[in-house]
Amino acid sequence: MTYIILCLAIVCEVFATTSLKASDSFSKLGPTAMALIGYCVSFYLLSVVMRTLPTGITYAIWAGLGIVLISLFGYLFAGEKLDLAAWLGMSLIVIGVVIINLFSKTVSH
Repeated sequence: MTYIILCLAIVCEVFATTSLKASDSFSKLGPTAMALIGYCVSFYLLSVVMRTLPTGITYAIWAGLGIVLISLFGYLFAGEKLDLAAWLGMSLIVIGVVIINLFSKTVSH
């Protein structure tokens, strides 16, 4: 259940970041409100996850996968370009998250 909540926190963060871009520097009320709500929900869910998982592990997964997902969203839906270095870096992030989850003794399996 902890990982489901963490996934929801990541989805809310990606939603909030997408809304933040759409807010046009907080000049559009709707996207600004969606960004604020998305971040609040994301941080609440993150705090729930931290009851079970260590802070560093939680944050590494949340931030790492958030970076990858928001980059992919920009690439797929906003026409943002990703070069080879970006793809390689995101691959390393995903590999790092997998290594943490499979081999770290600080994560309860």
